[in-house]
Amino acid sequence: MAYREAYFEEEQQGQERADYGVFLIKELSRQLIEEFGKGFDERELRRMRQFYQTFSIRDALRPELSWTHYRIILRVDNPTARQYYITETAEQSWSTRQLERNINTLYYERLLSTQSKREALLDQEKMEKSSSFDVIKNPYVLEFLGLENPVGYSESDVESAIISNLQAFLLEMGKGFSFVGRQYRIKTDTKVFYIDMVFYNYILKCFVLVDLKINELTHQDIGQMDMYVRMFEDLKKTEGDNPTIGIIFCAEKDHTLVKYSMLEENKQLFASKYRLVLPTEEELRVELEREKQFIREQIERKG
Repeated sequence: MAYREAYFEEEQQGQERADYGVFLIKELSRQLIEEFGKGFDERELRRMRQFYQTFSIRDALRPELSWTHYRIILRVDNPTARQYYITETAEQSWSTRQLERNINTLYYERLLSTQSKREALLDQEKMEKSSSFDVIKNPYVLEFLGLENPVGYSESDVESAIISNLQAFLLEMGKGFSFVGRQYRIKTDTKVFYIDMVFYNYILKCFVLVDLKINELTHQDIGQMDMYVRMFEDLKKTEGDNPTIGIIFCAEKDHTLVKYSMLEENKQLFASKYRLVLPTEEELRVELEREKQFIREQIERKG
């Protein structure tokens, strides 16, 4: 009986403290607005309190970030993800709009999924020599192209939209990418081929070839990209360049096809889905969970 009375007394005191806290913020807001003008409503004061509770150590703050940057980052619950967005925003000079988009499209989680894949597929020696898995995401979100799905568009339409939105596309691709050419011409003794897009990554120190497919990935697509990579290695790569990487952007990707194709063992070839509309957070999480399940199955099969 005494325990129950103590419980209700503590609960009542907690409610009283909560009520007092609401009153205090409301009254403080009124006084600040009266003295300094707009910008001190109750919601803004709660954000300030949350900011102080989250970043109580002043040295953890980055001067490159504005208050608006921090307001957006406060929405991220995961402390590790939050620190990632702080660091990347400062180092990559993300605008508040770019930061908000990356959070909404689970940028950190998509990279994390890629790194998990790397750990699952590469042994320790290869992991130390390769970081290409760190920049290849799946899926890529290309809502900024302004193409709606599933309207009738061609691969050329997607390619043209990317070139028109090249800066946003490079940011979605990741760190260190620079554009080399569109419909890049590569010639053998007997034939001429055209690669949709060619990039160079100055962090990886290698060329990155991109082939666009508006339909589901096929083994012919994989074979074609493998040929492009081999040709680039032989005809274009210069001394000091690391192995060329090929990425096939496809609307759909069958994991069974991936498992039984050269994508399984070839560490220079990747197939990534792309989304032309901004998916919901739940849709992206389902996509990432599907990738993780595929990784788990690979580990079990090799174990």
